[in-house]
Order: sequence, then C-alpha cells, then structure tokens
Amino acid sequence: MPATLFRNAQVWDACADEPYLGEVLVEGNRIAAVAKGSDQIDAGRASACIDAQGLFLMPGMVEGHCHLSFVGVSQNKELGEIPVEEHLLRTCRNATLILDHGFTSCYSAASAKLRLDVVVKSEIENGYLPGPRYRTAGPEITVTGGLGDENRQGIVAESFGMVADGPDGIRKAVRLCIREGVDNVKINISGDEFTSNVRAEATSMTEVEVAAAVEVAHDWGKRVSCHARAAEAVKRAVRNRVDCIYHCDFADHEAIDMLVAAKDRIFVGPAFGLVHNAVYEHDRVGMSAATVARMGLERKLEATCRVYEQLRKADVKVVVGGDYGFTLTPMGENARDIGHFVKFFGYTPAEALKCATIVGGELMGHGGELGLIREGALADLLLVDGNPLMDQSVLVGPEHFVMIMKDGLMHRDPRARLAAPRRVAAE
Repeated sequence: MPATLFRNAQVWDACADEPYLGEVLVEGNRIAAVAKGSDQIDAGRASACIDAQGLFLMPGMVEGHCHLSFVGVSQNKELGEIPVEEHLLRTCRNATLILDHGFTSCYSAASAKLRLDVVVKSEIENGYLPGPRYRTAGPEITVTGGLGDENRQGIVAESFGMVADGPDGIRKAVRLCIREGVDNVKINISGDEFTSNVRAEATSMTEVEVAAAVEVAHDWGKRVSCHARAAEAVKRAVRNRVDCIYHCDFADHEAIDMLVAAKDRIFVGPAFGLVHNAVYEHDRVGMSAATVARMGLERKLEATCRVYEQLRKADVKVVVGGDYGFTLTPMGENARDIGHFVKFFGYTPAEALKCATIVGGELMGHGGELGLIREGALADLLLVDGNPLMDQSVLVGPEHFVMIMKDGLMHRDPRARLAAPRRVAAE
C-alpha cells in the first residue's frame, strides 16, 4: 500500500482552533498517523516523504449546498433550455473545477436535470473524471407555482424544478428521484425573491406534502434537504424531520427555538453567497440598485445575519455553500462563504473553517472520518500557501493550493512547487 509522510507542516486538524507543527502519514486512502513536532513518525513507513516547508495542512473542504449542474446562467429557466448533452459536459467541467478549488466533497442541493448528478458521480467514482466525493440529488421537488416552476398556461418551461402536487404526487416524484439513483431528495417548501410566482416569506408546500416527501425518502434510506426561507416553512421542515434546512432567512423566535431544539439531528445552511452578491456586487451582472431594493434583498440579508448570529451562539450545525453556479455567483468562488461567516455572522475564523470541513463531513454521512485530520480519517487534504485563519481569501482562488489530495490520491501534487528553497515551520 503506498504511503506518504508529510513533515514540517502547520497542521490544522479541524478539532482544535489553532494549528501546530506536525507530521501526517497517509496510507492508502486513510490517515495512518498524526504527530506533533518533528521526526516523530518513522520515515521508513512511507514510500514518499514530503517536506511541507511550513505550509498550512488542513482537511479538504466540503461544499454543503452544491449545484454542479448550475453552469453560469442568469435566470432559472435558462437551465431548462440547455440540451442535455451540453449540460452533462458543462456539469463535468464544474466537477473538476470545484475540486481544483479545494472542495474534495460536495453535498448536492439539487441538479438541474434528473440524472445529471448521478451520471457525474458515476464517472468520478469510476476514475474517468476528476471530481469531488459527491452526494447526489435530483431536481428540486416543488408545487405548481412554487420555486422551480417556470411554466405558464400553454407554455412548458423547464428549470431546476420537478412539479408535483398533493401527497400522492409528491410521493411519486420522490420515488422517481430515488429510482434514478439519488442520495438526497430536495423539496421547496417556501418561495423566493428570485422567482416571480411566490415570495420568500410565503410557504408554498403544505404540511401533508412535506410529510409525504420525508416519509418516502426516509423509508428508502435517503436524506432530505429543503428550501425554506419563510418562518412557517422552517417549522414544517423541523416538525417533519427534514435533515438539512437551507436558508431560514425569516425564521421567527419560534422557528429558531425549534431549530435549536433539533440541533442534534439537523443541519442548516444559509446559502448566503447569492444574497450577498446581489446586494453588494449586483453591478457585476448589470443588476440595478433599484432592482435590489424592489426585491427586498437588503432586508433579506439583514434577516439572514440576525438568524445565523443566533444559530451560531446555540451551536447549531451550519454548513457553507452559497448557491454558486449563477452568473452572479460563479462556480469556484464557493469558499468566499467562509469569510462571509466571519464578517456577517460573527464566527471566529476557526469556527467558520470548521463549518467548511468537520461539519460538512458529518453532512456527507462520514462524521468523525471526513473533514478532519486524525488517525483513521479519510485522506482528503489540502496544503495551502497562506493561513486561512488569518486571511480566509487564500481559500478562494486555486493558486494557493499547493496540494489537493482526495481519498489518498494526489489531484495536485505539491512536489514540483515545493522544490523552491526550504522554509521551516515555527513551533
């Protein structure tokens, strides 16, 4: 079994807040040993020894709200207008791109067409396509008029939504997604300002429809995530045991209390990037300040900040991932969320980085063995030229990733770049 020993690294293990001078031995696809200090692990155990030259060694990041098949469109309906052959190729390119940007795992929050995620995951797992560990989803299951329904009377317009109505219709849609091989099922319980039919504070999916979706998915051993911006949508999600609740922007005191009470079994994700960029960077896509004001996006941003400040204090498990994949939120900028957590929600840099690593590992279904550095964990590792605890932006561009390792295999080998003069890590 091939083994690689990393020496002279600043190891951030995602368990403690601060890094330490240390060594990490990888055997196969697992971390075989971790030690603080120098010359602690026998080099004879390794077939290759890499001097990290004082660089920052951390777990691979986890994108907790991923849309690999959102391929740079400006409107939802454009996703339905892309021929499936082109859409598959562009989704494959996104899979490699996001791995290039340090995300070794992705949890899908929906694909734009039913089998895109499933096919891409198969290509990755069979070794044909460089890409992340991937938990797949189908389209977002919505109701007539809900987020994802772009149809009009007499006009069929696909987007990322699968329209179903009533508990029986919802059950059939969930079973269809499961039949085609998804890992996660996504339902849209509330509306959104980015659609014309139902606003963010309106709850569009009924209690019995939510219950039907979760019942079927859980019976088949699948995870359920949901789009829930409205307070009542959040409550319906919690009451019916949805596993991952996205957004929660307008959660009221009762909804927040319910989230806190359920924190041992749920994950939440603000998907903040899209709202942030719409408010602060709308001119990058020609969106006017008047449009931002008309849509009430500043109010939504302020509401999101209030909610996540409270969820942070209550230790609710929060994952990064900000609806990247639109022209307003280009794929590859996903790690910007880490800095947003610090600036807008009050997280410490270490807390925010844990949301992108160890918490994400739990969401992926690999709690205790993914998103952290310790003996026995899966060998997903990044070697970073820079300290993300001091400057979160070093995780945004691929140029700072000296090494990217996924499942014990080098996606980006550091040895050529590390041929420069040696640096010594400070203890």
